[in-house]
Amino acid sequence: MAASLDALAESHGIQIVYRSEMGETRELSDETKADLLKVLSVDPESGSEGRFGEAAQEPSKTCPLPAVVTDRRHWGVACQLYGLRSHRSLGMGDFEDLGRFAVLAAGLGASFVGVNPLHALFMADGGRYSPYSPSSRRFNNPLYLAVDEIQGGPEAIAELKSEAPDLFRGLNGELVDYPAVSRVKNRLLRAVFENRCEDIRASQAFERFVSTGGAALHAFALFEAISAHEVASGGPAGWHGWREALKDRNSAEVVAFEDEHDREILFHKWLQFEADEQIASVQARAKSAGMAIGLYLDLAVGVAPDGAETWADPALTVASARVGSPPDMFNSSGQDWGLAPLSPTALAERDYRPLRQAFSQLTLHAGAARIDHAMGLARLWWIPEGKPSSKGGYVRYPLGDMIDAVAQASSDNHCLVIGEDLGTVPEGFRDQMEAANILSYRVLYFEKRNEDFILPSAYPRLALACVSTHDLAPLAGWWQGTDIKLRQEAGTQNEEATARDLDGRREERIDLLVALRKASLIPGDYERMLNGEEPLSGELSQTLSEAVHRFVARSGSLLFAVQLEDMLGATHQPNLPGTTDQYPNWRIRQDVALEDLEDHQRFQSMARAMREERPNHS
Repeated sequence: MAASLDALAESHGIQIVYRSEMGETRELSDETKADLLKVLSVDPESGSEGRFGEAAQEPSKTCPLPAVVTDRRHWGVACQLYGLRSHRSLGMGDFEDLGRFAVLAAGLGASFVGVNPLHALFMADGGRYSPYSPSSRRFNNPLYLAVDEIQGGPEAIAELKSEAPDLFRGLNGELVDYPAVSRVKNRLLRAVFENRCEDIRASQAFERFVSTGGAALHAFALFEAISAHEVASGGPAGWHGWREALKDRNSAEVVAFEDEHDREILFHKWLQFEADEQIASVQARAKSAGMAIGLYLDLAVGVAPDGAETWADPALTVASARVGSPPDMFNSSGQDWGLAPLSPTALAERDYRPLRQAFSQLTLHAGAARIDHAMGLARLWWIPEGKPSSKGGYVRYPLGDMIDAVAQASSDNHCLVIGEDLGTVPEGFRDQMEAANILSYRVLYFEKRNEDFILPSAYPRLALACVSTHDLAPLAGWWQGTDIKLRQEAGTQNEEATARDLDGRREERIDLLVALRKASLIPGDYERMLNGEEPLSGELSQTLSEAVHRFVARSGSLLFAVQLEDMLGATHQPNLPGTTDQYPNWRIRQDVALEDLEDHQRFQSMARAMREERPNHS
């Protein structure tokens, strides 16, 4: 039974043996193999052999590497858009904030500005705010709209502030209050739309946008209209909780709703039109200000199971499984990301058009795009419904065909591609990504050899290098062990593991100082600490922070990204993986307003250091 089960599982793309990130060989249990076969609609006892392996495993296309990128090494700033703070925005960063920040960064020598995924969430439910759990990857989140930049927006804001001032109270806290922002922006955007509805219908630009969006845009707008109607009636925004008749895109009840709510559907199409216009404007401003790349956007690895994509096209995803990750050094039980995996069968039957279309939409107004968990092009950790993550397994995708879909879209839009290849990376994966001109993603904390931090000369050229990311502590927090303490506070690790990790971090701090000394970058006071002449400081000085960033910026990697948190000396990280309500994930706002960055000494000093290491000229 086991031998035939193994053969059957492998023929359907299930990886029965894999190597963990620690180098350990692990094999799926027969129970897990059988569960995954069932998820793939294959009978473990009598199912027919699959055809995985017949598709192309080697890519035939390459992503663009324009001369403006390869002629020198570039640097840019990565930020969380919702976290940008300004005197004019309404409770969270918006596209106008992003445009102004891009122009400011360009003036300081930056070639790009990176942001979290901008995908559409659930407009009717402000509580669904994780940018990595979108309703759709093909459309954008209207909560990022700068209402005051839309015709009629300033008047709508003034009127609502006069009529309902309480709605605006509490928008300027330390954390984004998404439900409050959602209430305000929904009211404002609907008011603008109602005042301009007939003009919008008559707009040729809007008509072209709707025509280009076609059936996909219409289905998305229809979903949003039903979602808003259900929430107004006390129901959920996601379709899993709707009445049975509404769960079917082609049911008579949905068709009737479609006929009766044309204006509401039009409203959601208009929101997407305005979002597209504002994103295009940000990219145009960034390029006009001198950025070689401009916007650097992010593609989430999957979609919410109850969102617009799974409702409009249920065959494209697998409903009886979720995407996550296997047990690792950070999460002994693994992670369940709660995302619906794309169906390998449906992708192949459609010649990978859904992936190509999603990536094409993302890169339309971007100079670079990051694929979150890029290993998803080769395999994803599927968790069968009702099982914990530890009982999941890798289901493979034909890497060559997946890369070709991405390469075609990026070539059409002349967009650079970065693959976030952190974690458990399959053997040979990075070689194939490099062959397709997809940049690797290299984070200082993980770039070690025999416990020593590698020197800048060892970083690959075809890569984006950085010190930290949104899922990890900024450098100041890493130095202090804030992330380790947070894991204990959140209950994701025990006291013994915390003590062990804090001891390990103290060793890592010394190792980092040794690497800085080898690179002739260690500040004098830290040299004395390393020599034992002074106690090792638990605080990260600005001088040391800049030295560490110079260290990675000196690598030969084409791109280097500095986190806005590191430019401001923050210790908090945007997201603490493995947590939900224990930590304010995706809600933390910057302490410094955009208007104050020009006079912010630490921000300006870090930018100057980056400009010196990677000058904005050949």
